[in-house]
Amino acid sequence: MAVMSPLFRRKPPAQDRRVTLIRKPGCHLCDDAQAVVERVCGELGVPWEPQDITEDARLYDQYWEQIPVVLVDGEQHTFWRVNEDRLRKELTG
Repeated sequence: MAVMSPLFRRKPPAQDRRVTLIRKPGCHLCDDAQAVVERVCGELGVPWEPQDITEDARLYDQYWEQIPVVLVDGEQHTFWRVNEDRLRKELTG
């Protein structure tokens, strides 16, 4: 059976998506990223959650050089700077 290219797969509706912001306290880039995530997810009705990299050794080992990191449905979407238009397109696309 042929596997459909990811380019042609439909994404679930925005409200069925899940955004995770991996951050740490005292990080100004994290604060900036959170403002974007809050705005976009709030407008689209997408649930999101922050995760503190200092409280999870696995997250720390995986992402400490990249924070803030945004995951969409468990997959890395971006890091350092969050582009509002790109995140919105990912969630609605």
